[in-house]
Amino acid sequence: MGQTRATTTGIAARSRLAGCVGLLSAVLTSAVSGCSGTGAAADGAARRQAAEAVRQVPEVLAESGSSQATTDMRMASGGTWITIHGEGGFDYAERRGLLRIALPEGEPVTEVFVAGELYMKNRGAGVPSDKWVRVDVTTLPDGNVVTGGATDPITAVELLRGVSYAADLGFTEVDGETLRHYRGVTDIAAAAEAAPGAAGEQLAAAVDGFTDTEVPFDAYLDDQGLPRKIRHQFSFARGGESVDVASTVLLYDFGAPVRVELPDPGQVYTGTIE
Repeated sequence: MGQTRATTTGIAARSRLAGCVGLLSAVLTSAVSGCSGTGAAADGAARRQAAEAVRQVPEVLAESGSSQATTDMRMASGGTWITIHGEGGFDYAERRGLLRIALPEGEPVTEVFVAGELYMKNRGAGVPSDKWVRVDVTTLPDGNVVTGGATDPITAVELLRGVSYAADLGFTEVDGETLRHYRGVTDIAAAAEAAPGAAGEQLAAAVDGFTDTEVPFDAYLDDQGLPRKIRHQFSFARGGESVDVASTVLLYDFGAPVRVELPDPGQVYTGTIE
């Protein structure tokens, strides 16, 4: 079985992001003072600065080398909310990673992410327990943005390349750490055009899979510009109805060794999947 090991001796990413100022209430200020030009200009500059800070996140994450990750995906099913939880590690230099996905029912599913491909073990009915299923993510209606039960960290940050609006909400505490909070909207189609290589192809495949390509997000960055928490709110059609999915990625232990084992060709199931 092939093995890939990504090791780094420290976090390579250094902050290239200018300190973003808090947004001004330009409209309200101009209504009171009559200085609409100055207020609107300041507000627009702050929003452009916030959007640029968020668009740089994929590059900053790539420079970190690797990290550990947890994912949570919440969606409505039969009138109740269910949560799918994942844990694993990602090598951003090789653009591959692994998550172990805990489902509400049944055994956990192991997922290996490679550029343009997804391997799943314990896929379910019709697949032997010792076999993997290989999926070309560009053939999935959503490009595997949510199909696999997780929005993997690479996809989560690549989506931020399509930011159309962002606001800097200042500092907030997340799990005991003080992080910069950005909130805004990104567009899947714009992200597909901006993302390189297989990431762009994956997002291009996802454009038609969602009810709305505009995706609200919250991004929490540390003082180096590294993403620590990213949350997206997706909507897609299923059975003629719109389904809302809240997907959250948490990243930590940047630069820690990450080991990803790819299945050998003989371990990949080629039969019919039920």
